[in-house]
Amino acid sequence: MWSCGLLNGTGQGEEQLCQDLRLGLWVLSLLHLVAGVPVGLGYNALLVLVNLSNKSSMTMPDVYFVNMAVAGLVLTALAPVHLLGPPSSRWALWSLSSEAHVTLLILFNVASLVTMYSTALLSLDYYIERALPRTYMASVYNTRHVCGFVWGGALLTSFSSLLFYICSHVSSRITECAKMQNTEAADTLLVLIGYIVPGLAVLYALVLISRIRKEDTPLDQEAGRLDPSVHRLLVATVCTQFGLWTPYYLSLLGHMVLVSQGRPVDGHYLGILHFAKDLSKFLAFVSSSVTPLLYRYINKNFPNKLRRLIKKMHCGQRRCSLDPAGVQQVMAQA
Repeated sequence: MWSCGLLNGTGQGEEQLCQDLRLGLWVLSLLHLVAGVPVGLGYNALLVLVNLSNKSSMTMPDVYFVNMAVAGLVLTALAPVHLLGPPSSRWALWSLSSEAHVTLLILFNVASLVTMYSTALLSLDYYIERALPRTYMASVYNTRHVCGFVWGGALLTSFSSLLFYICSHVSSRITECAKMQNTEAADTLLVLIGYIVPGLAVLYALVLISRIRKEDTPLDQEAGRLDPSVHRLLVATVCTQFGLWTPYYLSLLGHMVLVSQGRPVDGHYLGILHFAKDLSKFLAFVSSSVTPLLYRYINKNFPNKLRRLIKKMHCGQRRCSLDPAGVQQVMAQA
């Protein structure tokens, strides 16, 4: 990663531009490693720990954000390897074998698919919860099973990258693998399934949500309804995830367009594509640190859950006193 060596031309201006771009990307990557990675690891782990320790109080949005937090932990763990160990960078601290490169690519694609589909399903389930509050179609129980299918589907979709790698080694023995030696098919599948489908789902859900919010009903005043802050959290999450992941999928789409038009992807075009992919991957890694921060500062229930977790940790094996907030909630339900 962080290679723009192919941007260098015969002119002195292009060579200087290449050096400036490499320096800028290197500085951004270091800043993310110093600040973004610790924040991402800490807040994503805290989000998962706080919600899993309070399973009884988890809501449908909490399940999806735990799902995104796990994917964020994967992305945060991959960030140092991608930012400091690219085989094409002159400043790389280490190089990667082809097997390790494919493994990292599969993990990155799985995390991206889980993130995008969790965002899309959160939008759809939020609409269902607002429109049909008493059907329990968007219950926590159903959401947990849906998230399991999301991870399974992401693994199956990313399995195509592994097939391309296998065929690159056995193509001399299997004629059919000769048709799978280019990565354009895998990129097309990833853009279609990983971006266009969830993007359309989110757009459709937001349109439905905007319509139903104009029609306030007495059901909106029920105690069991979702907190109003969930809507702000949903909008902020959708804008963040799609805003930071769109450049990555656009870079894949640009590569496919160049190949489909028959233009040779080498020299100047290849250098631009490498720079665009590197910058877009950096933004994707940033998303893993921003999302838990949004959850922390917009979700009103998170501070109470965190205090209960800290209180449990201080009590240890000793019996803790009842939480006043929990007592009030039980009395209200009674």
